[in-house]
Amino acid sequence: MKKHNTFKVVLVTLLVLMLLTWILPAAYYSGSYVDQGRVQMGLFDLFNYPVTAVSYFGYIAAFILAVGGFYGVLNKIGAYRTMLDKLRSAFKGKEVVVLSIMMVIIALLTSICGLQLGLIIFYPMLVSLILLMGFDKIVAALAIVGSTMMGMLGTTFGYNNTGIFSSILGTEFTNGMLPKCIVLFLGVVLLIVNTVLYIRKQQKSEKKAKVKKVTAKEEKKPAKTTKAKSSKNTKAAVREEEVVVVTAEDSEEDLYVPTIVAGKKHIVWPLAIVLSIIFIILVLAFISWSGAFGLNAMDDATTAVTGFEVFGFALFGKLLGTVNAFGSWTLVDMVVVLMVFMFILALIYKVKFDEVLDGFVQGAKRALGPAVIAIMIYTILVITTYHPFQLVIYKAILGITDGFNVFTTFIVAILSAFFNGDIAYAFQSSLPYLSSLVTNADNYPIMAVVYQAAYGLTMLVAPTSLILMGMLSYLKIPYSKWFKAIWKLVLELLVVLLIVFTILILI
Repeated sequence: MKKHNTFKVVLVTLLVLMLLTWILPAAYYSGSYVDQGRVQMGLFDLFNYPVTAVSYFGYIAAFILAVGGFYGVLNKIGAYRTMLDKLRSAFKGKEVVVLSIMMVIIALLTSICGLQLGLIIFYPMLVSLILLMGFDKIVAALAIVGSTMMGMLGTTFGYNNTGIFSSILGTEFTNGMLPKCIVLFLGVVLLIVNTVLYIRKQQKSEKKAKVKKVTAKEEKKPAKTTKAKSSKNTKAAVREEEVVVVTAEDSEEDLYVPTIVAGKKHIVWPLAIVLSIIFIILVLAFISWSGAFGLNAMDDATTAVTGFEVFGFALFGKLLGTVNAFGSWTLVDMVVVLMVFMFILALIYKVKFDEVLDGFVQGAKRALGPAVIAIMIYTILVITTYHPFQLVIYKAILGITDGFNVFTTFIVAILSAFFNGDIAYAFQSSLPYLSSLVTNADNYPIMAVVYQAAYGLTMLVAPTSLILMGMLSYLKIPYSKWFKAIWKLVLELLVVLLIVFTILILI
């Protein structure tokens, strides 16, 4: 396995885009198409832009580090491994079904709540559970990254993109709901089928490898052995035949499952309750109650809590400080929740303060790679924002046809997703210009479906995909190995989406 593979891929992408600023002229749309000429990126910009990325998007890297630190502390708690082992035992014999249900849940949460970044909180635990169930790291990445992107591909109420369409195109949240659900369903089905096929293929390869190994051992086996030696050989063979996913002896670099903590019995229920509370808060906090559903209950509840007075003193308002209502939370708010419950768990399980700090630092170090990847990807976003050469490409492609054409729109949507890893910037980079060319508002709901589908599809393979490259960095999976595992699914999705878009146009 090549070292720092993910960093190299992102860095090469960054340098290629830097080169494009010298080749292509820049342009932007502000009521009309404005040609800026060439706006080249210089050497000092290469070092200044990461600082800009940190100033604007550093909270995402901080969130990733906080999640890593949280799990570093969990690894100090024996109940965490015990809980994972109990789940593995409960799922024994039903691993594929459980994996499929897991993918459906992640896709639905992403589609409805827009939790593509928020769910990072549970990614390390899901990775550990998937590996404990006997699957490899590629399966873990397929299940987590794949299902997240299927949720993006078929977003229904997630405010991160439906809200953008509403502000730019004037569409309603319910516009195009049927095709969105169809795309979501087909995407999840294709993901599950391809993941199961990959698992079956790996199992066949392992069986063949075992047969060859046993055959080779039998050929080398001496004709006569004593009873004692035979017994020893049998035990050795058993040890060699065991397929161990993760062991306590694995190096710290590859340790994705917490080590079993020997000693007294570990009580699981307090940990399970805390994790459940975190999950409930996460879901409630990121559903767009007012924007998507027109409900103001969460805003009213927050105002009531923060304004509640005890003898004329706003107790909760002072204790909580500036707190957003559920539906308007950010990743920074979830960091506060993680830190509070991390110390609560440390108190419940009597983890010493020094061990908490040690565990947090160790966990943050494990998350450092994905955090750096996040900054690098947002540095790319800074480049494409400050040097907007991409609109020149979009204009050329859209100029091939007159008015709205689903295929040229799809190509532009894919490129905008590639150049701008962040979904808001991806849509803002080309949708305003496209809407100036397509004046018939009846096409806007279809445009919204095309754009979000193109984004989810592109983020499965693009080196500008934060979720993808962060997960590959965490699992130390080479980008080439991921592409080899995912290309068939991407091709199938591409064909299915084009068929769906064609039907939408014909209708």
